[in-house]
Amino acid sequence: MRHRYGYLDPALLEQLLAGLDLLRLFNQLLLAGGGDPEQAMAWMRQLQAEGYLDPDLDLEAFFAELEKRQMVARDGEGGLQLTTTGERRLRQSAFDQIFRGLRRGGAGYHPVRAVGEGTEPLPETRRWRFGDEWSRIDAVRSLQNALKRTHGDLELAEEDLEVHETEHLTSCATVVAIDISHSMILYGEDRITPAKTVALALTELITTRYPKDALSVILFGDRAERVPISELPYIQAGPYHTNTCEALEMSRGLLARRKHPNKQIFLITDGKPSALTEGGRLYKNPFGLDMKIVNRTLEEADLCRRQRIVVTTFMLATDPSLTDFVEKLTQINRGRAYFASPHDLGEFILADYIRNRRRRVR
Repeated sequence: MRHRYGYLDPALLEQLLAGLDLLRLFNQLLLAGGGDPEQAMAWMRQLQAEGYLDPDLDLEAFFAELEKRQMVARDGEGGLQLTTTGERRLRQSAFDQIFRGLRRGGAGYHPVRAVGEGTEPLPETRRWRFGDEWSRIDAVRSLQNALKRTHGDLELAEEDLEVHETEHLTSCATVVAIDISHSMILYGEDRITPAKTVALALTELITTRYPKDALSVILFGDRAERVPISELPYIQAGPYHTNTCEALEMSRGLLARRKHPNKQIFLITDGKPSALTEGGRLYKNPFGLDMKIVNRTLEEADLCRRQRIVVTTFMLATDPSLTDFVEKLTQINRGRAYFASPHDLGEFILADYIRNRRRRVR
């Protein structure tokens, strides 16, 4: 059975309370409470009783509105549970929290750095060639060419025609792997709630902006297991070790069955692998970094690279030995790593070994 753990970040609560954004506050409490709406409501009542919320606020009316909008509903025993609509709003809230800076874009494909036959028009143009689609003709540039060639007489010829370049588009298969080990809640630092927030934001990004992509979710503690996206709000850390090796191995297996040209793994963890599976049995060592576990995990990262699977790690800890391990894993895989404090997921240090540079992003 997984431990039940709740942590309310004072800084985030202060921000939410300052704006009196009750829905965002409710969603944040939902995440901290493992997706339990009754627990979230109890915390809101407690905040009001302690003076953090205006005593004139009608919380009961707000809770009734949640039921009216079908974000929560009664189960067979009269208790409240999150609905599909509520789960979707929770993902949207997480997305807004982390990806506020994303620009709007088309849905379904990812651009790659090449021009030629594709479906997404670019501002750049070139001379028309036989076989080009007429719908891609840049009428303004073509007429300008004709006027320039004829010195003002509008006589359009084939040599005047210009067409928009297009961008090659591709699809991607993604696995989101989430660490649910005990270290995600150790020492009074809540890492599992930020991990859920990142995962919810990523799934919202992928399902809304890239609906043609394939998406799978894996949880890993002592062992790795695949779960439906709908289970994300209810994830809890437990008395588990961190079997990153099996998480990567299971992810590779899932992606091997996909026909998408691009494949990637989003690894959300505090960075310390402490277990691996040998012949169906669990080998574990929670003390420091066990080189046997580390090397097997790095071998899996290398296998991912050989199968052209990019591993992007969201690192929710700042211990030097753990960040060194993630740096090494990223180098071997030639992937990416984002290092962030659990209390500030809006800012990451991007270690991008594909482009061989380092920059700070928001």
